Amino acid sequence: MARLSSLFLLLVLLYSCKDATDPSKNNTTDPFANAKWVDLTYAYDENTIYWPTAERFHLDTAFEGMTDKGYYYSAYQFCMAEHGGTHLDAPVHFAEGQRSVDQIPVNQLVGAAIVIDVSERALANRDYLVSVADFEAWEKANGQLPEDIIVLLRTGYGRYWPDPEQYMGTAERGDSAVAKLHFPGLDPVAAQWLVDNRKIKAIGLDTPSIDYGQSTHYESHQILFKASIPAFENVANLDQLPITGSHVIALPMKIKGGSGGPLRIVAMVD
Repeated sequence: MARLSSLFLLLVLLYSCKDATDPSKNNTTDPFANAKWVDLTYAYDENTIYWPTAERFHLDTAFEGMTDKGYYYSAYQFCMAEHGGTHLDAPVHFAEGQRSVDQIPVNQLVGAAIVIDVSERALANRDYLVSVADFEAWEKANGQLPEDIIVLLRTGYGRYWPDPEQYMGTAERGDSAVAKLHFPGLDPVAAQWLVDNRKIKAIGLDTPSIDYGQSTHYESHQILFKASIPAFENVANLDQLPITGSHVIALPMKIKGGSGGPLRIVAMVD
């Protein structure tokens, strides 16, 4: 928690002092008043995309309207699977004995982020696998991945949300639909390369799964999660982030023992 506190202290100081010489910009009450925030989260509603076999989001009205005491009141209840919409996959999802969603340290979900843009290739090939070569190309242009970085993979498929056929290859539901899924993901070879050669906090992307749609063994999940690296899936608005220069806050619903959960993820751009 000391590292997390230091990060927020740094951000507060940065944005408190950034415009200190400009009397027209007073940040004394809100140190983030001049920060640029990007919401990387899709709202949950009846159109939210889920895995074909998962229960979708349902919102029911418990009460909405004027009470007999003369004031307005509304309350709702919802039901859904852990894995759908913008969500986090905890390591225990594919690695026995690893952390559940409530056990992931907060400082692993907050920090500097980079974007690896493979959208040109991924949009031309629905089964594209983000490769070691993609990471090496990024590093050639930007330097080696910093330690404790959050990696975000931009495939460009966010443009298709919330059309399930365009976004994930099929709008069908049920077990038989899984074989018809087609969307990009992370090559297991690249997942292993990250684990063996780099030190990252977490990884996310703008598709339904860190493994590509045609995966049957979900090897990238297995490799990353055995190394205690969580994944963010169905991340929104990655086209609004720079390649470098953003800080991510990714806080999931704290479900005790959960294999994942709904995620509110935002980024502050330098």
